[in-house]
Amino acid sequence: MKSFLKYTLATIAGILVVNFLGLVIFFIIIGAATKQEEPTVLENSVLVAKFNSPIIDRANDDPFSQFAAGNFGMQGVMGLDQILKDIDKAKNDEDISGIFLRLSGIPSSMATVEEIRDALMDFKADGKFIIAHADAFTQKSYYLATAADKIYLTPTGDFDFKGLQAKVLYFKRALDKLGIEVQVVRHGDYKSAVEPFLTNEMSDENREQLDEMISSVWDKMIYEISLARGISEEDLEKYADELAVAMDERAVEKKMIDGTRYYDQVLDELRELTETEEDDDIPSISLKKYADVSGNKEASGNRIAVIYAMGTVVTGEAEEGMIGSDRIARAIRKARKDDKVKAIVFRVNSGGGSALASEVIYREVKLAAEVKPVVASLGDVAASGGYYIVCPADTIVASETTITGSIGVFGLIPNMQELMNEKIGITTGLVKTNKYADIMSTTRPMTQDERIIIKEYIDDVYTTFVNHVAEGRSMSFEEVDAIGGGRVWSGVNAMEIGLIDVYGGLEKSVEIAAEMADLDNYRLTSLPTLEDPITRLMKQITGGVKAKIISKELGSAYELYKQVEMINNMEGLQAIMPYTLDIY
Repeated sequence: MKSFLKYTLATIAGILVVNFLGLVIFFIIIGAATKQEEPTVLENSVLVAKFNSPIIDRANDDPFSQFAAGNFGMQGVMGLDQILKDIDKAKNDEDISGIFLRLSGIPSSMATVEEIRDALMDFKADGKFIIAHADAFTQKSYYLATAADKIYLTPTGDFDFKGLQAKVLYFKRALDKLGIEVQVVRHGDYKSAVEPFLTNEMSDENREQLDEMISSVWDKMIYEISLARGISEEDLEKYADELAVAMDERAVEKKMIDGTRYYDQVLDELRELTETEEDDDIPSISLKKYADVSGNKEASGNRIAVIYAMGTVVTGEAEEGMIGSDRIARAIRKARKDDKVKAIVFRVNSGGGSALASEVIYREVKLAAEVKPVVASLGDVAASGGYYIVCPADTIVASETTITGSIGVFGLIPNMQELMNEKIGITTGLVKTNKYADIMSTTRPMTQDERIIIKEYIDDVYTTFVNHVAEGRSMSFEEVDAIGGGRVWSGVNAMEIGLIDVYGGLEKSVEIAAEMADLDNYRLTSLPTLEDPITRLMKQITGGVKAKIISKELGSAYELYKQVEMINNMEGLQAIMPYTLDIY
């Protein structure tokens, strides 16, 4: 017994010691990370930019931002706001001679790439150079590279230029096998969020909207590439149709790139551009380190609040990466009541979500717009509930490749009676006091009366949605209804039908807000306030481990898992984008 107690106490003591040492090491890391000196930028330096990490709208401003959920200890996320800020800072930095783009795949949507490309074009307007190099070009990385003065590809490297595609997964056959019937009540012929649960193939309405959307995005890409490379749009279309530039030599021959060069050969050219001796290292600084270099902008008491709303719209608080109605509404209210905040930029990147949560946020945006300028900045996607919450803004800014619209509402109620009764062998006993006490039950089919009641509710929410848009956009109900019904639009289409006002990204939105508030000197403040670094790191560690394990086990099916998880988390009526749409 004494031996057992001895070994038990020794084990407990060992665990405590290990944990204590772990905490000591952890806080040493904290101290080292927070006491870093500002990097030195040497004269005639090259800013080295890689975009091989996921890019989100808002950067983390703490020393642990490199630890992304699902990628702990590996690559982190990048903030679009910080990228744009650093490129603008480099433009006015006398010690930065040019930018070297080291490209591969870019794990972000097209509108984000568009904003970075616009910033690069502005950077080189004053005569500074941009050189791009890749071992292989995807269509997104090549599109970004066309902002460069010279584009190089590693010999034998792949060159992807074949046009865009958009895929939709359909679950009907799988659900039939499981014995699950998805009961849907919706408003709008184009509300195809529920289509994958009702059919095994794409509807004509959905095919129509997707075709128009990706065609407008492709047209924008072709136009800009033509302008940058001096190749006619007709020839570019021909190259894509015939896969005429898939090989490196053909890409050079067709003037899509300026040559095939190995990395060391590109470095030789950078030495010439920076007047660096052959055996010396090129003076350079990475985009990540350059973020720690202070700018020269003077401080001001006047502020423009940039409120970031990213992810699915849900009720309650929710963490960063989700649009919790309480958290975002509180941030808007704070900016509205702060006399130092002279204007608000509401940056939204969301395919929508809960109709109720959208209404809560809508109300705060409307109240804010009544007392100070509010500019909505649409990111990669701001559709359905994502558009619902921005429609009261004074001005709506979006990229030509932004996905928006999807003005529609639906309810989804699974009937799992067959699964439970026939497949698993579970039956249900029910006692109720009133006729509709078990309305929306998932263990039986809906009755016709229940369907009528739910449809009336959905029609009412849809009418409210359309009226909000009509009021915000100075349109009639009929005009909004004609472009509504759940139909998705690209930024180009959205401009034509009056859903947005100006093409541009986050920086353009800030410029418009400053002009509306008559501000020459101001500083930006980001809301909602982020959690403290340690709390956020702990959440990233625990959440990242779970996500990483699931991602590794499921492989390519991980995206399907995330869609199913999103559906499981849906509550109430939904104003949400048809699906997670990745155009590539």
